[in-house]
Amino acid sequence: MHANPGHAPSAPAEAHGHSHIFLGEGHDRNERRTWAVIALCGVMMAAEIVGGMLFGSIALVADGLHMSTHAGALLLAAMAYRYARRHADDDRFTFGTGKFGDLAGFTSAIVLAMIALLIAYEAVLRLIEPVAIDYNETIAIAVLGLGVNLASVWLLGSDHDHGHGHHHGHEHGHEDHDDAARTIVTPTETFGLEIHEDGVPPRFRLTAQGAESLAPVEAMTIETVRPDGTRQTFAMTRKGDVVESIEMIPEPHAFEATLCFPGSERAGSVTFEEHAHGHHGAMHRDNNMRAAVVHVVADAAVSVLVIGGLLLARFLGWTWMDPVAAIIGSVVIASWAYTLVRDTGGVLLDMQPDQGLVRKVRSVIEEQGDRVADLHVWRLGPGHLGAIVSVATAQARGPDFYRHLLAPFGNLSHLTVEIRMVPRG
Repeated sequence: MHANPGHAPSAPAEAHGHSHIFLGEGHDRNERRTWAVIALCGVMMAAEIVGGMLFGSIALVADGLHMSTHAGALLLAAMAYRYARRHADDDRFTFGTGKFGDLAGFTSAIVLAMIALLIAYEAVLRLIEPVAIDYNETIAIAVLGLGVNLASVWLLGSDHDHGHGHHHGHEHGHEDHDDAARTIVTPTETFGLEIHEDGVPPRFRLTAQGAESLAPVEAMTIETVRPDGTRQTFAMTRKGDVVESIEMIPEPHAFEATLCFPGSERAGSVTFEEHAHGHHGAMHRDNNMRAAVVHVVADAAVSVLVIGGLLLARFLGWTWMDPVAAIIGSVVIASWAYTLVRDTGGVLLDMQPDQGLVRKVRSVIEEQGDRVADLHVWRLGPGHLGAIVSVATAQARGPDFYRHLLAPFGNLSHLTVEIRMVPRG
């Protein structure tokens, strides 16, 4: 993390050391996946376009044309991965190359929207002037195209938040985590353990359920073990009617939590898991890979519509279903393109990525009796946030104090702190 001392004396920023490499997890793996799908789609692209032209299906030609454009979009995604990786240490990029994926995703979304318009235009023309279709050959090629699309989705992987239309318009707050109360049963007592962060920094809350506890709850400790083996022990303290951990819980909230009696005797363990949806999902989302997946999923959807339209035209004589299927596909593609433009555009314009995190940062600082005069949070890359915090304080505190205070927010990869001294009173 980096600190700008502002009006307060402190050690030079270089003494702290910080990196400007803000690439997402799995960057290299995603790049390799993208190149593999480009090779697969390039072959099928030619087959669909040629087949559609030979057999007279506008929907099949549209599917092939869209595959050609998403092959180009995938090439753009692959090149963005490559460029971001090769120039990650280039100091010309002030905040690193983490946003190259968002730029590529935004460009892909624009291309996707243009293709949706082209498909709709061509389909309307075919409604006005129908053409003969060789159904058997066309259906066979469409089924093959669907198979290629499904294989592409599999190659790109299913461990990404595709985000095509599944946007929640509300804020999740603490519901971004699986933080519901857990029950720990011992031979003599039953305890409830939860992560409380409703508008406040996240802390453990511990209760003795049923009969009065045989041991003072506040004398207990909680030890967490994360998937990477990192351990942390939390002491408890009583605040009014509740017992909370003294320390905040660092993100992410994915660990095994063990309740210990005084003397380190273990009472029992429970597991908390992180769920990547809502704003936390958006924070970690690789929009470059997301755009690539949307392209192949859109092709798969169009392929299904093409096959359905051709089957209805073939067996029921509904020849108008072929262009209608293309129109429906264009509407679906356009809606996904809009979602991509909205989300990637927000990143490129430095829109605040997580209002809940902003509230928590402000609350953590103001709990110390200071005031947050100005606060900016933006995304630097998948899973990496930058923040500029201006603190008005009457205390003799330097930037290091606030860097340490905000250290539990692991996603704040680049932090700048400004101190504004104000009179006491």
